[in-house]
Amino acid sequence: MTDTLAPDAALTAHVDIRKVIILVNPLSGGVGPQAASEAETLLASYDFEATVTTLEGPRISTQIDEALKARPDVLFVLAGDGTARSVATRAGPKGPLIAPLPGGTMNMLPKALYGTGDWKLALKRALQEGAPQAVSGGVVEGEAFYCAAILGAPALWAPAREAMRTGKLKLAWMYGRRAFKRAFSGHIRFSLDGGARRRAEAVVLISPMISKALDEPVGLEAAAMTTSDAAQAFGLAARALFDDWRHDPNVTTQPARKIRVSARSRIPAVIDGEPMLLGRETEISFLPRAFMALAPLPPAAEDSV
Repeated sequence: MTDTLAPDAALTAHVDIRKVIILVNPLSGGVGPQAASEAETLLASYDFEATVTTLEGPRISTQIDEALKARPDVLFVLAGDGTARSVATRAGPKGPLIAPLPGGTMNMLPKALYGTGDWKLALKRALQEGAPQAVSGGVVEGEAFYCAAILGAPALWAPAREAMRTGKLKLAWMYGRRAFKRAFSGHIRFSLDGGARRRAEAVVLISPMISKALDEPVGLEAAAMTTSDAAQAFGLAARALFDDWRHDPNVTTQPARKIRVSARSRIPAVIDGEPMLLGRETEISFLPRAFMALAPLPPAAEDSV
């Protein structure tokens, strides 16, 4: 994959692109007020009909529906991680090709598809090298995820980790103190594909697109963290999506298509980088063909784990 792509380069030969819509949320952290006009300039260099829509607060849901009903060949999304997931979920496997650009905080899905946090480069890679690709994932309590989900106490550390990664040290300290007070107060119980219930500190579910352990979309990689020691659990949480954590003796992994999780209180979770609070009992299902993306072959999987 090239590092720089000329804006007037030929379109990909893998799909016929005649109509493009891009949804832009200028208020998202990684976008900025000039993004819509910059997108118009970039798209004007290509030979197709292009529409740039600026998302507007309470109208976002309606604007997404209108864009999907317009049936573009490709629907780009330059917005936060949650908006990108919402568009992909609504499109489903029968909708238009979706291209989620890095416009959020963590940008897990765009980085997995395009290998960059630069939305302009991701857009060019999609247009010039992209091919239709089925993206698998999971769904929990109506929320789809396409990269990874962390369920259990270590999920509480995710906001602190992200604040640290972006240099917001004071915010990281505040999140860390809050997480330390709440973490390790209870275990979760889980079962994989109807198997025996087991206890764990946390369960990490990783999509086939970014899992280093899965070559085919046979299910979500389910990694159970079984340590009961606070210091060890903190270390695992910090490494949950990095390095060689599978080799830790406190971690066991296997693919699964249906995962049931329960706890004595509501379960903290991070779904594709976004914190959530689930019910005391929940079920996660594997989506083998969640939506169709326009991305280079094979996916960049920059954040593969």
